[in-house]
Amino acid sequence: MIQKEQIYQFVEAFIADTENFIVDVKVNPENNIVVEIDSEKGIDIEYCAELSRFIESQLDREIEDYELEVGSAGLGSPFKVLKQYQKNIGNEVEVLTKGGKKFSAILKNAAEDAFTVTVTKQVKPEGAKRKITVEEDEVYSYNEVKYTKYLIRFK
Repeated sequence: MIQKEQIYQFVEAFIADTENFIVDVKVNPENNIVVEIDSEKGIDIEYCAELSRFIESQLDREIEDYELEVGSAGLGSPFKVLKQYQKNIGNEVEVLTKGGKKFSAILKNAAEDAFTVTVTKQVKPEGAKRKITVEEDEVYSYNEVKYTKYLIRFK
C-alpha cells in the first residue's frame, strides 16, 4: 500500500519555493490518492496537472496500482489548515460550533490555537426603544467548531 507520508513528501518537494500549501493528503487502502492544495492566489488546473504528473513520475504502477486525484481546495469547502484561515482574514465566513450555533462573521485573526471573528449583532440597550447594531469580537479554539468556511454571497 502507498503511504500517505510518501505522497506528502512528494507534494512538499514539488511546491517548495512557491506560495502554495498542502491542505490535505488522503490515501485509502485501495490506493485511491487524493491531494488537495491551495494558495493565496488560488490554484489553476494546469498546476494541478503538473503536480499530478510529478507524483505519477515518483510512483511505479508496475509495483502498485493506484488512482490519483489532485485538486485545489473548494471555495465553499471547510477550512482544514491554519493557512486557509490566514488566507481568509478580512473575509466573511460561516462558522458552525460543536454546540450547534451557526453564524456568519468577518474573520479577524487566526493563530495556532484559536481564531477571532467579528460578529454583527442587534441588541436593545436598557431603556431604549429600538435595537442598535453592535460588532463584537468572539474567539474560538479550533476544537470548538465543526467547520469554518468562506461564505459566498450573491447580492
